[in-house]
Amino acid sequence: MVTPVANTYQKYWPFYQKYGGHTFPKEHLKKAIADIEEMCNVLQGEGVIVKHPEIIDWTENYKTPDFESTGMYAAMPRDILLVVGNEIIEAPMAWRARFFEYRAYRPLIKDYFLRGAKWTTAPKPQMSDKLYDMDYPIFSVEDRNHLAAEGKFVTTEHEPCFDAADFIRAGKDIFVQRSQVTNLMGIEWMRRHLAPTYRIHTISFKDPNPMHIDATFNIIGPGLVLLNPDRPCHQIDVFKKAGWTIISPPSPLIPDDHPLWMSSKWLSMNVLMLDEKRVMVEKNETTIQKMFEKLGIATVRVDIRNANSLGGGFHCWTCDIRRRGTLQSYFN
Repeated sequence: MVTPVANTYQKYWPFYQKYGGHTFPKEHLKKAIADIEEMCNVLQGEGVIVKHPEIIDWTENYKTPDFESTGMYAAMPRDILLVVGNEIIEAPMAWRARFFEYRAYRPLIKDYFLRGAKWTTAPKPQMSDKLYDMDYPIFSVEDRNHLAAEGKFVTTEHEPCFDAADFIRAGKDIFVQRSQVTNLMGIEWMRRHLAPTYRIHTISFKDPNPMHIDATFNIIGPGLVLLNPDRPCHQIDVFKKAGWTIISPPSPLIPDDHPLWMSSKWLSMNVLMLDEKRVMVEKNETTIQKMFEKLGIATVRVDIRNANSLGGGFHCWTCDIRRRGTLQSYFN
């Protein structure tokens, strides 16, 4: 159980002991599906073309020479797909339960490929026990902060692995964090693969459990970045010297008793920029709505609190394949 324990909050460990290898609670799942269906309806109303992955039975067991598992879901396209220019990159992932998640997106990717897109699959890790620190220590938040600061994570450097959600783009510059699911070998693979057109910058945060960057650091426009006040960035001077505006979002309003089995309350800042003047934001997070309005950005409000419980906000539940604009460099 080392991987889920290392990547989730302690209060939810009993939930995984009960539901591990099974579906999420069915009544909650129905509500989450309704949330996302409404989100898709609103996106279409805003002029966005919405496409869905294939439906796959993730309860079926699968086995490789190195491990045996069932799947989890293909709910978060941002986790597995990274779009850079006209190239769609399939991330290799780091959890065994997500090894075959790419299968849900293959029909969509093949369609884009046939229409001219580049298609790259990063090296698939074997995910043997050597990829994980099977004795990874589980301590308090303070102790985990020390572990992360010392470069100690549940994933080792045995082979490259990464989730696409640990990367975030700003034109020709791509920022990434070393996390529980993205190792240095994975970052180096991306660096070599995208050079020289794109530059990879590794940044880090005071975060006891780094996994996916977009509830910690979220770029909302040219020269504008949301930075989680609870997880300060160690390289913040890079952005200040480039003239960027660092915005500290208000504290989340999500109630303490709302289940967040795979995430934190800071999904409030996990927003989706439709363009430079429109943002999709949680309907119940009124304080961050006011923050955007003061910035001159119109808010498109949707309630996906039930979907939040499964592990993601608007940025996670979507992956934009095409956007209008030009490729620029915002850093010297």
